[in-house]
Amino acid sequence: MENRENVRGIAPRIAMWSARHRVLAILGWIAFVAATVMLSAQVPTENANYALAGHGESGKADRIVEEAGFPPLPAGEMVLVQNRTGSDRVTAAEEVTSALRKTPGVGEVQPPIESPDGRSTLVTFDLTGDPSTASERVGPALDAVAAVQAAHPDLYVAEAGDASGDKLIGDELEAGLNRLGMLSIPVTLGILLIGFGAVVAALLPVALAVMSVVAAIGLMAVASRFAPAVDETTHVMLLIGLAVGVDYCLFYIRRERDERRKGADPHRALMIAAQTSGRSIWVSGLTVIVAMAGMFFTQDVTFVSFAVGTILVVATAVLGSLTVLPAMLSALGDRVDAIKIPGLYRRNSQGRFWNGLLTVVLAKPLISALVAVAALGVIAAPALDLKTKGQRIQDVAPDSQVVQAFMAIGEAFPSKTTPARIVVSATSVSTPSFAAALEDFRNVAQNSGGKLVEPIDVDINPAGNVAVVAVGLTGKEEDAASVDALNLLRSSVVPETFGQVPGATALVTGNTASSIDYSERLSDSLPWIFTFVLGLAFILLLVSFRSVVVALTGVALNLLSVAAAYGMLVFIFQDGHFEKPLDFVAAGAITNWMPLFLFVILFGLSMDYHVFVVSRIREGADRGLPIREAVREGIGQTAGVITSAAVVMVAVFSLFATLPLIATKELGVGLAAAVLLDATLIRAVLLPAVMTMLGRANWWLPRGLRWLPEIAHEPPAAPPAQPARELTPIG
Repeated sequence: MENRENVRGIAPRIAMWSARHRVLAILGWIAFVAATVMLSAQVPTENANYALAGHGESGKADRIVEEAGFPPLPAGEMVLVQNRTGSDRVTAAEEVTSALRKTPGVGEVQPPIESPDGRSTLVTFDLTGDPSTASERVGPALDAVAAVQAAHPDLYVAEAGDASGDKLIGDELEAGLNRLGMLSIPVTLGILLIGFGAVVAALLPVALAVMSVVAAIGLMAVASRFAPAVDETTHVMLLIGLAVGVDYCLFYIRRERDERRKGADPHRALMIAAQTSGRSIWVSGLTVIVAMAGMFFTQDVTFVSFAVGTILVVATAVLGSLTVLPAMLSALGDRVDAIKIPGLYRRNSQGRFWNGLLTVVLAKPLISALVAVAALGVIAAPALDLKTKGQRIQDVAPDSQVVQAFMAIGEAFPSKTTPARIVVSATSVSTPSFAAALEDFRNVAQNSGGKLVEPIDVDINPAGNVAVVAVGLTGKEEDAASVDALNLLRSSVVPETFGQVPGATALVTGNTASSIDYSERLSDSLPWIFTFVLGLAFILLLVSFRSVVVALTGVALNLLSVAAAYGMLVFIFQDGHFEKPLDFVAAGAITNWMPLFLFVILFGLSMDYHVFVVSRIREGADRGLPIREAVREGIGQTAGVITSAAVVMVAVFSLFATLPLIATKELGVGLAAAVLLDATLIRAVLLPAVMTMLGRANWWLPRGLRWLPEIAHEPPAAPPAQPARELTPIG
């Protein structure tokens, strides 16, 4: 595609059209963002129903229960009275029961039950009203229990349950998210002020990134009709939107400013930026979208929601970078450098440190590559022992009273916190055969050697065709003991008891079963996701650079970045390093969805830098420079913008490590560490070393692929060069 300005390609032509029709482009972008906001107000976001989102046997069981017409269960709470130095639990339990019955908002209070070891007493009760808002009404009950604890300091009296747990998570997470919202944009703006040294140039990327996020969230409301959204999606969209939105603007503005300083007139500087950085944004944006699309293969409601949200925010960031950004630059001209900050504004962005490092790397490319690979290997090595786990309440404020009470209840009454649930579906569960099977089940549980824990509770739906039988599992959540008990339940106990009921289907669900089925689903989808993401990324790079070697190098370097991130996560969160600074308690495993999510996110984000840097190197090669000089020029001229972009990403991602959930800490630390390594060790050392050693082989394309379209990496020929000059804001 070519036009009268000799600008070729979709992205450059869109950019130059926007620059020529800047008023229309700017007003059109504002109207687009406003329309998405109004659309989201008219079309409420459809939230995901987790009860219908499970996998495997547990997912089928949950769907049967959801469709069986069970009356909504009230929010349940539990109070544990346990021996410590004292032993008069009877009186304390009676006081708890009496106090709760007098407390507003408390419904039915069950009689106290005693644990098998005789050390603990449990009082269970319900909260009246809508269970989804019970966390707002649990305060008086918590206060009543705290008063009993104060009256019996020699005993342990504590409350935990659905409402108190939701209140803890909601309070902690809301405080963290409010802090994140207040800090993310100011921190980003502060870094850009330092990087650009000019207020207008710093404000432009932040404004565009924020508007892209707002527009994408508006579009998500419509998309949720086809892919229901989960609560965390908007936070992930903010994370990715700020990162890519600011990066794309940085690439564009820096290139346009660099060309102006070299003496190009405003129109030509913008044209070169459109031909080079605009094209890089287009390619890297497509690659990020491809990586995010890999999450669809999981067929999991959370990953599908993340995929839709991130694809929308990246697409809007690309759209804004290719339309309103060149229009704004055309309108501002040299005034984009207005309101300079003394001491920070610099005429060029080439850092002495990076150029000094590059000189060493290019002088000894083999040694530099070996050192970089060895360092990355050491960082990635802990990933060989990577283990995963499901999310637990302990992942939020493990020192809180609610969490400690929940764990203590789980120790004393396993069937009350994480029971297995056998869902029996038949024409009728009020038959003698079901009653006989239930009796057999009780007998087997009593003789299971402690693997299945009583009491056994039975709940039958109003239609009388679905029964849910709850039984405790020994062990904790997904440890070896609980997994062994679950396997016993699924492989022999349930088939030999409820499986003998004529015409009945018996399936096992519960926290342990759901977590295991979820992990198995992710494991099954991994080969498809890796094949899809790596394959399409390779094809995009191959078409973009017309080089098999560049495509393979890009894929390999991005995999190294991901492996290093995995190693950091295992070292910190699985092995338990830096627990105090990061405020968490290691669980000996990583959150089960984290490796897959980090892979697609990091692979996409790493491609930003790779496409931008290699495009600049290819420009030099197209002008006939030897590969060593092309690498020196390409990396030297992009060092400043890559550093600024990486610092922004690391800062934004690090803020997520301040949130209370271990999963968000893992996400923030993993992304920040990987981006830091990618922008330094990989792009500044390994990439130039490898490309220098490969020489002309970098651009090798088999004869059978010569039909691939030619894509210009070098901007159109320039008029005679003008001496470099200081930009002075005008008007």
